[in-house]
Amino acid sequence: MQTSLDKEILNRVTYLTGSAATVEETVSVPALIPFDENTIDFLNDVSKEIMNDSRSRAYSDVITFGFWIRKSSVMKLKEKYTIRDNAFHIGRGLVFHIAPSNVPVNFAYSLVTGLLNGNANVVRVPSKDFMQVTILTDAFNKALLHHPGMKSYVICVRYNRDKDINDLFSSVADVRVIWGGDKTIEELRKSPLPARSGEITFADRYSIAIIDSDSYLRIEDKRRVAEDFYNDTFFSDQNACTSPRIIIWTGSRIDAAKEKFWEEEHFVAENKYSFQPIQGVNKLTRSYMAAVSQDGVKVIPHKDNLIVRVAVSEITDTLMDYRDNSGYFYEYDCKDINMLKPICNDKRCQTIAYLGDKESIIPLVRSGVKGIDRIVPIGKTMDFDFVWDGWSLQYQLTRSIVSE
Repeated sequence: MQTSLDKEILNRVTYLTGSAATVEETVSVPALIPFDENTIDFLNDVSKEIMNDSRSRAYSDVITFGFWIRKSSVMKLKEKYTIRDNAFHIGRGLVFHIAPSNVPVNFAYSLVTGLLNGNANVVRVPSKDFMQVTILTDAFNKALLHHPGMKSYVICVRYNRDKDINDLFSSVADVRVIWGGDKTIEELRKSPLPARSGEITFADRYSIAIIDSDSYLRIEDKRRVAEDFYNDTFFSDQNACTSPRIIIWTGSRIDAAKEKFWEEEHFVAENKYSFQPIQGVNKLTRSYMAAVSQDGVKVIPHKDNLIVRVAVSEITDTLMDYRDNSGYFYEYDCKDINMLKPICNDKRCQTIAYLGDKESIIPLVRSGVKGIDRIVPIGKTMDFDFVWDGWSLQYQLTRSIVSE
């Protein structure tokens, strides 16, 4: 285990905020109380920098993050998530975050979650050069000029796979947060943590959508629904674990709802999504694999491969072994919500996005299924919160000091 900060290793890292010298300071800075006033003011200034950057307008995920860290929004989080008991709560210390490679702004949400819970943070950002990462780290750096006391709490780094660097940051971490999926978790766990340190892992997950056909057909603004569904799926190429991959249809007018829903979705995707021919080939290949391996699978004809729909006659716990991205959806006509138990009992099943009556889904959750951590309206699957993947992050990232 790495027991001291090796300068040669630190110098292999690219620093988007902070420096090798700042990392050495970060190890010894004091933990803060959750929702520290200086932290809130700093984040509000980061928000202003994001909103004043003309580049931000091209990226709705950047704008959404900018709104999320405004003082008014953070104060709502404080009211919702302040722990009310007889203990004194303080950050754990240093949090080492490993962000996923395919969701550009996730690193910033993870960083802010650590920060608002009173911790110093070292965050490994995606290795791909996303413009969103540049915009956000530029905003952090500009705000840090006016908040020099926060410099040791906000370290954003980029490096290629390097166990020595993983070992180093892990050796000084009080909490390690791994967002990269099963393979990344396996790799990072080769780097030991101190005995009293904790770990939060976000493994490979998938999500589903439940749409009540009667409720959908009653909606006047169906284009808005299509936009919301686009943001849940196409916007991230369905790479996000929150992106629905199976569409469950309920109600009495399923065929009519499907026709209109996919007509609207195709219109939105055709005008907004950058579609490459190889994506269509990949999706069709995946659909044929599913048809060979699963009974009752039928590829639904469509005018192009922008959206590939695959109808299934039953929901099995192996269906998601044949998932794909970039507009690839399984569809299932559901007469009884309990028919979804096989897939919702899979621990990989994370989010249910719904349109219609949420209460009709609750019996499924209460039946004791091992999956499902979130139930949110369509259009809200990407909305970040302090409870994620079943983890209450404010508890995992703080210590409770009891005094009697």
